[in-house]
Amino acid sequence: MDISNETAPSEFIFLAFSDLRKWCFLLVGFMLFTYLFILMGNLLIIFLIFLEPNLQTPMYFFLGNLSLLDICQTTTTIPQIIAYLISGRNTISDARCKIQLFFFVFSLGTETILLAVMAYDRYVAICNPLRYHVVMNKKKCAQLVSASWLTSASNASLHTFFTFQLSFCGVNEINYFYCDIPPLLANSCGDISGSIQAILATSPIMGFGPALCIIISYIHIIWSVLKMKSSAGMKKAFSTCASHLSVVLLFFGSSIFTYVRPISSYSLNKDRMTAVLNNILCPMLNPLIYTLRNKDVKKALQKFMVKKLSS
Repeated sequence: MDISNETAPSEFIFLAFSDLRKWCFLLVGFMLFTYLFILMGNLLIIFLIFLEPNLQTPMYFFLGNLSLLDICQTTTTIPQIIAYLISGRNTISDARCKIQLFFFVFSLGTETILLAVMAYDRYVAICNPLRYHVVMNKKKCAQLVSASWLTSASNASLHTFFTFQLSFCGVNEINYFYCDIPPLLANSCGDISGSIQAILATSPIMGFGPALCIIISYIHIIWSVLKMKSSAGMKKAFSTCASHLSVVLLFFGSSIFTYVRPISSYSLNKDRMTAVLNNILCPMLNPLIYTLRNKDVKKALQKFMVKKLSS
């Protein structure tokens, strides 16, 4: 049997859009507003970190990368969804589907590792403050970010390869809004054990490993904070972690609900809207969390606004 004729079709059709035609204008307005909000909010954070010397520290260097990843994640999916809703054309070529899957998995994976790196940064800052600038020097920060991006790129390449080695038996209709691993696995008519093994093999590095690193880091942080004699010191220590911890809970909570389940338990009719909302929710709330809960970012934003108004 010729496997090449049974792998991926030349294009895929997203069936999920057929149920949304009557809400087209409302959805286009909502998606466009949220995308522009995500884009401007995260670009503002990157701009402030680049512009303000007080924000050019390891923590904000990692935050700038996190904002860049949020832009990458939403740009991978939302503009395409808007274009489909406006044009009524709900097809994507095999090549574009591979590219979309790669960048979507890449951005999620990198953000997972980067959140663990940020937890380690907070651990060093609070538990070993005297050695902070030695441990978290510029070279070390660049190496940690580079490792995050390269590891996730390898992971995304692996999953993209195994997913598109599946047999689809000519079926090119996906009851979803974009190319993702669960709907493509559900659409396969062949053996998905290779993809499942790839997920299980990479989950310690891309999922459980970063989560464990975050948990251990915060156990040490909480233990160190509770031993502080000064209530002001405790408050300051907790305030430096509040924004990061809020983002961690939001990101891992939505990811666990969406992805960490047996394949057999997926219901694409129910999960497709949840997945879209999750992919919008985290990138949209991250800038709000870091601007409203972070004093340094708020001060930099106020300083920037005063300069603009006075010029």
